[in-house]
Amino acid sequence: MIFYWLIMGAAAGFIGTRLLKIELGLAQTIALGVVGALLGGLVLRVFLAVLGVAAGFIGALLGVAALILGYKYFIENRK
Repeated sequence: MIFYWLIMGAAAGFIGTRLLKIELGLAQTIALGVVGALLGGLVLRVFLAVLGVAAGFIGALLGVAALILGYKYFIENRK
């Protein structure tokens, strides 16, 4: 697992330093990539958690709307 993080960190750090035109040594590039991956992963998890709560609320609203429409169509029209 550590080897995976080192390879991913090196790749992410290399691409990031080239895109931003920063000259760093190999150890700094790998460290930058690993820390960036951890930070990015944390931000993504928080974003997905917030989005998950919002998605649950939207799903609840859609469920209520479906029940109300079903009630109006099937129950109120029988009278």
